[in-house]
Amino acid sequence: MAIQQGKTTWRKSSYSLAHGDCVEVASPLPLSIAVRDSKDPQGPSLGFTPGAWSAFVVTVGDGARDI
Repeated sequence: MAIQQGKTTWRKSSYSLAHGDCVEVASPLPLSIAVRDSKDPQGPSLGFTPGAWSAFVVTVGDGARDI
């Protein structure tokens, strides 16, 4: 899924560390979630469907590491 980064608003988690080593998340299109490395904002981003992103967040939130 191609993601245009021009006018997209990116958000970091409130749990991000002060030195900025985290991912940023945006929803540039109604049915997509984009994720990128906060240290490389001009670099590539990954696109997910809302269902795939929700499944990932639930899995990580449950403490599963092997996904």
